[in-house]
Amino acid sequence: MPDSYIFLQAGFSFTGNFTIPIQSFITAFIISLLLVPILITLVTRYRLLDKPNARKEHHTPVPTMGGIAIAIGFLCSCLLWLPITWNAINISFTLGLIVLLMIGMMDDVKDVPARYKFLIQIAVAALLAVSGLRIQDFGGIMGIHQLPLAAQYSCTIVIIVGITNAYNLIDGINGLAGSLAFMGLVTLGIFLQMAGDTTGSLLAFALAGGVLGFLYFNLDPAKIFMGDTGSLLLGFVIAVLTIRLMNSNIVLPNGTVVQENILALGIVLIPVFDTARVFLQRIWKGGSPFVADRTHLHHYFTNNGLGHAVTTASILVINGIILMIALKVQYKNPNVAVLLLLTFTGCITYLCSSITYFSFGKQKKLSNS
Repeated sequence: MPDSYIFLQAGFSFTGNFTIPIQSFITAFIISLLLVPILITLVTRYRLLDKPNARKEHHTPVPTMGGIAIAIGFLCSCLLWLPITWNAINISFTLGLIVLLMIGMMDDVKDVPARYKFLIQIAVAALLAVSGLRIQDFGGIMGIHQLPLAAQYSCTIVIIVGITNAYNLIDGINGLAGSLAFMGLVTLGIFLQMAGDTTGSLLAFALAGGVLGFLYFNLDPAKIFMGDTGSLLLGFVIAVLTIRLMNSNIVLPNGTVVQENILALGIVLIPVFDTARVFLQRIWKGGSPFVADRTHLHHYFTNNGLGHAVTTASILVINGIILMIALKVQYKNPNVAVLLLLTFTGCITYLCSSITYFSFGKQKKLSNS
């Protein structure tokens, strides 16, 4: 496989040996692809089904816990291709992974209260921060560069918990969470390899392969859901890899210095922005941020009668545009870059909510006439 690649859309050229990360991707993909049908049979036999209710998008019970296949593909690939070095960060990461997988499976079998999942995520994030995986520099955003130690701990915990929850909550329709995660993981894998973080790149590509094998059965009409088993896994690993990217240092062959914090924001912006907006909206209305409703971005599409495939494709296009913006604003002031990303995402969200609002208003007017 050639060692040089061209990222045509962004106009960037980059180099790096992607042989092992790609092999890890293929390994996880094959294992996940083969395991999902077996998992569907077992889950159906033991009636571990995701049953429809007023806030869910499906109308018939669907097998869940598909995240088990993603996790097994990911872990087997890592064991095969990743040199194992047991330091504090790796031990904490592995423990966190196991704990969140267990909590996810428990939640898929019998709902675990959101507050308990939240507290466990905080504990896992704090363990990683204590072990040494911390955000160290804001890269000039809001004029902040090197962070004091206390701020490193608090920001790391907030970001790990926030991203983990964001991917958990965006998992509302067929294919959406997996597709967003796949795009983000491939992007993380490419740039971590460019930064010389081969371990991080391998983790990203291995998980992307596991997700792709699962997505074959999860795209509309879904034969299985990933459940919290999968969404918590995806959010946690993406959060950890995002921090690794933020702590890296990338200079492209053409001399462009990559603003890793801006790129990291672009990778996770849709789920994080959507989760923050929904939480703030619920609090503003006097409710609990953990009480589910139908105000997520994907609901603005499906509430208007659009199918899961169209909704997922539309949000993926938006995500692709956000990634392109994040790559194109590398030469700008970091505050301007963040403002551009947030403004675009906010405008798109407002446009989607307005279309829903006018649609509902029209339907209400027709029903009253």
